Amino acid sequence: MDKTIEKYNQYVITSFVKSMQPITVARARGAVVTDISGREYIDCFAGISVVNAGHCHPAVVTAAKDQIDKLIHCCSYVYYVEAMANLAEKMAAITPGRLRKTFFANSGAEAIEGALKLAKLYTGKHEIIALQGGFHGRTWGALSVTGNSGRKRRGGPYAPGVAFAPTPDTFRSNATATEGWARSLEEIIRLSTSNDVAAFIAEPVLGEGGIIVPPMDYFIEVKKVLDRHDILLIVDEVQSGFGRTGKMFAIEHYGVEPDILVTAKGIADGFPLGAFTTRDEIAAAFQPGDHLSTFGGNPVSCAAALANIRVIEEERLCEGAQQKGKDAQGVLKRMLKSTSAQSDVRGLGLMIGVELVKDDDLTPAPDRAEAIRESCRKKGVLVGVGGIYGNVLRIQPPLVISKEQLDQALHAVEEALEETAVYAKVSA
Repeated sequence: MDKTIEKYNQYVITSFVKSMQPITVARARGAVVTDISGREYIDCFAGISVVNAGHCHPAVVTAAKDQIDKLIHCCSYVYYVEAMANLAEKMAAITPGRLRKTFFANSGAEAIEGALKLAKLYTGKHEIIALQGGFHGRTWGALSVTGNSGRKRRGGPYAPGVAFAPTPDTFRSNATATEGWARSLEEIIRLSTSNDVAAFIAEPVLGEGGIIVPPMDYFIEVKKVLDRHDILLIVDEVQSGFGRTGKMFAIEHYGVEPDILVTAKGIADGFPLGAFTTRDEIAAAFQPGDHLSTFGGNPVSCAAALANIRVIEEERLCEGAQQKGKDAQGVLKRMLKSTSAQSDVRGLGLMIGVELVKDDDLTPAPDRAEAIRESCRKKGVLVGVGGIYGNVLRIQPPLVISKEQLDQALHAVEEALEETAVYAKVSA
């Protein structure tokens, strides 16, 4: 047995993971991961949608190394730190509309909890509405607004004052019009809350929920409902931000300005960092003692993030993701036509999901999804699996992936689909 795997088995808590991929990663560059034996894999999962600018992008590595030589830590909320100030200025420039002030944390879950706290302080209200199927992190508060019991088992009871709206899923829902989902939200406010709702939180593309893309008019109609009730819109861009969907932030596809925008994952190309950005008057709701983070806004992570954003802009990774994603979805849809089951291909940019089902009743096929992931790995391609039912292939490569690499990866997926076609014919 590999010594690293042996040490994991002896010393690392991994019992919460169903199974780990049997790869010990030695190094990575661009869209390629190399294991300790020297075998290369095309990475189509990007560390769970993190290394958008690619593994170890030279510009990001250089920025981090330069910062390490100058300052690693002093607490960026006790002393003024240039790297965090520069990143905050850049976030104000690239986030939608009037969003201007940013709080930097260590992770997406921490940023989500801070955003929820700020929304309550600003509005003076205490309840939250979230989406069924939504996912916002693994900490207690983030799980409280996560609408997936599979992620919440044995951790409850969770925070009171949270109601859940139906997932705007056009594949599995009988509803096809946004009007129905907006009406449902109105009814939830009226019937399932005490009319004390501070915020509605949602992902523009539901990542862990199965790469579910709401209709393009969904957030416009939802925002009308929220504005009527003076409820803030918190947009969780932890997974969908920084070029992943073909725009810097996925909410830009919908033409809506959020009140608070939460980011992490792709913000620093692999360095730990989370953030939430909001308008001046909302930010001012924080008073002394209300919030802090010892490691938030770490200078090295901030320097890496600033370099990462420059790479996304200068290498036009948003535009590239949009075209590559469109092409990839077209290829995947042609592949799925060869199966009798009504599987679904969906996504924005290079945030693509393939939901696998067994029959016309849309019975989930999680075994097939796992078999395809295993087959792809053996062919030298890394993909993810997720969704509420564990039946969605997740294709989220670094945005720098080349056409040749993407074509090779899709060919591996096609072969895996053919190899596992028997799963599509198994009855529920």
